[in-house]
Amino acid sequence: MSTSQFPPPASPSPATSSRSLASPSPASLSSSSMRLWRPAAQRNLRNQWSKLSTFRQQWFPACSAGKSHATSLVNAYLSQTFVPTMHFGVLSDMIGIKEKTLKKLSKQQSSYRIKLLSSYKEMVGVVVEMVNVSRSLRCYLKPSSGSIIQFSGSKEDSDDAGDCGGIPVFNFLNVSAFEKMAEELVEMFKREVMLKRLIVMELVSLSCEVPQPVKLSWSAELYQGEFNDLSKCSLYSMEVDEPILPRLREDNLGVTSISHTNQPTSEILQIYLTAWLAEVNIDTHRIDEILAMVGEEIKLNF
Repeated sequence: MSTSQFPPPASPSPATSSRSLASPSPASLSSSSMRLWRPAAQRNLRNQWSKLSTFRQQWFPACSAGKSHATSLVNAYLSQTFVPTMHFGVLSDMIGIKEKTLKKLSKQQSSYRIKLLSSYKEMVGVVVEMVNVSRSLRCYLKPSSGSIIQFSGSKEDSDDAGDCGGIPVFNFLNVSAFEKMAEELVEMFKREVMLKRLIVMELVSLSCEVPQPVKLSWSAELYQGEFNDLSKCSLYSMEVDEPILPRLREDNLGVTSISHTNQPTSEILQIYLTAWLAEVNIDTHRIDEILAMVGEEIKLNF
């Protein structure tokens, strides 16, 4: 950096010199300080993208477990609807066989309901961590009372953008470019987890009780602390005091309202399970492209 860019320094008072040493701003960093920023920023980006890749991998077993619990829950529910009209053959002479069967299936459904909610909570937790990582890609100057320049992931100076003026961190990409790719990747999982929430809400509301209990509303919390988790991901609207409605990535299409209908048919339940498995909001090809570009730039294999 050419020193001609800066005016000749005035003779500072001792107090002024002390303040400048205690909290130098990015604009006043020397060339050596900027050279120190780059390796610190490189370490941070490698660490954060490694975490992001790890959390992405954690999503899939949680999603798979949720699919298994959802399928078992649906089967238990449908079996209860079939039992009253089923012919039990030689077992018909057993007193209370149908009642005992229904009771057993009801307990199974309740168990799978709890497991499905647990899987959903785990998926939300993964998205929370991914969002936190995507917001931690910048590297800020850490105020110090000594002569050693340190950097931090926390912004402590309002004038510090954490990107060293937008210079490339490794070869070509600056911090903003990494942030845009991380945001694109995380947005897929944010949208998918809200679609999963809609399916979970429908499945945990399944009931063979007479009369039918009131179905869960979209504004109901599915587990304790859910709304707090969704707020961390910007997935909870304070204006309407409920989670945002699901959207699809193509053309930003979304559900405009949640209607309350009777218990879904077996065909509709099959569609729910298929939608869960399809993960329509997650473009695995695009994710692979993003990770390949990032990996090539930061010299890291995902």
